[in-house]
Amino acid sequence: MKQILMTLFIGVLTLGSWAGDARAELRVDVNHGTKNPIPIAITNFVVKDPSGAEFATSIPSVIASDLSSTGLFRMIDPRAFIQDSASMQTQIRFAEWKAINAQVLVNGAVTKTPDGKTRVEFRLFDVYGQQQLTGMAYMTTPQNWRRIAHIISDEIYKRLTGEGGYFDSRIVYIAESGPATKRVKRLAIMDQDGANNRYLTDGSNLVLTPRFSPNTQTITYMSYVGNKPRVYIYDLETGRQEVLGDFKGMTFAPRFSPDGGKVIMSLSKNGNADIYTLDLRSRQTRQLTNSNSIDTSPTYAPDASKIAFESDRGGTQQIYVMNADGTNPHRITFGDGRYASPVWSPRGDLIAFVKMLKGQFYIGVIRPDGTGERLLSNAFHMEGPTWAPNGRVLAFFKEIPSGKGRTAQLYSIDLTGDNEHLLRSPGSGSDPAWSPLNP
Repeated sequence: MKQILMTLFIGVLTLGSWAGDARAELRVDVNHGTKNPIPIAITNFVVKDPSGAEFATSIPSVIASDLSSTGLFRMIDPRAFIQDSASMQTQIRFAEWKAINAQVLVNGAVTKTPDGKTRVEFRLFDVYGQQQLTGMAYMTTPQNWRRIAHIISDEIYKRLTGEGGYFDSRIVYIAESGPATKRVKRLAIMDQDGANNRYLTDGSNLVLTPRFSPNTQTITYMSYVGNKPRVYIYDLETGRQEVLGDFKGMTFAPRFSPDGGKVIMSLSKNGNADIYTLDLRSRQTRQLTNSNSIDTSPTYAPDASKIAFESDRGGTQQIYVMNADGTNPHRITFGDGRYASPVWSPRGDLIAFVKMLKGQFYIGVIRPDGTGERLLSNAFHMEGPTWAPNGRVLAFFKEIPSGKGRTAQLYSIDLTGDNEHLLRSPGSGSDPAWSPLNP
């Protein structure tokens, strides 16, 4: 089934300033935790056609939810607004917005065009600088309104922080249900805010560790079919699934290469696991490691020059980095405890990991040279770190004791470690994987 986001056209126009040139330098620092989020006012959008009345509140509501989830912004209660949305289309009365302590202001309009499309425009203002910071218009179809809201959120986030956004993206994960002794695990996908959830598999076979390709339309994952673990490819546009190769041993921990042309994974033979690549065009495999240990969880650097992986070759579970051809493997973690599940940031500056120490699990980050280790969160059990497209937020899952079993839930946290929150999903979830920005 084709995805709406792949079939709907989005046209973008840059809107000129209403209040002089956008020279203000209002900027939010995403690299340090903030105890004083920026107060932002997001008004209802003006709807210029009765058929689009629902957009007046639905689009601003999604934008507000996106921005507030970052912990960087505080939404001002609309009941405090003095100026109405309609009058803002001709003049912004900055003094009235300053009176309610708004530092940033967002307004917009929705218009139906003669050809049946919808034009959505927004403008972002610095209240104290009394200037427009940016403004854009998008041409799309009415059904695509939610994605437009996420794109607007990304533009606002980018303008105010200087970092790329991550709201127009999706998360694939394992939806869990049923009793602990007979757990059903289905492949599922949703928008990063939990909307538009749908199930990709029916739960008849156990599925694990889904990962996106760079084009966001293909997923690789592990599945037990007939109690035999294999790596599969799933095409989101067609729903077609295929097994990757007919290997004699168990294959697991798959990930795509940065160009999407290969899958890197572990192949276990006679109780020993090594790292292999599989070329998706030629279907040729290449062995990268060859040791009497368990080498697994490989992840490429974004420029594909290096690979991080976990191994017990030194006696304990640790993280190693090697060249993309398998040469020069060297250990980068030397702290107390065991390290697992490395995931290279899309920016290339950090590697996320899971740490196990004294009965606790931690999510942390470290530089590729092994310096600068930081632990962001800890819990009874937590795993599966995955990066947002901008490399400044991580998602993961926690298992929390519940009655006679455990409940798995998805969470996210930023690199400051100060903004951890639950990701909305219809039920229990594990093994999240964040997509790149939608094309």
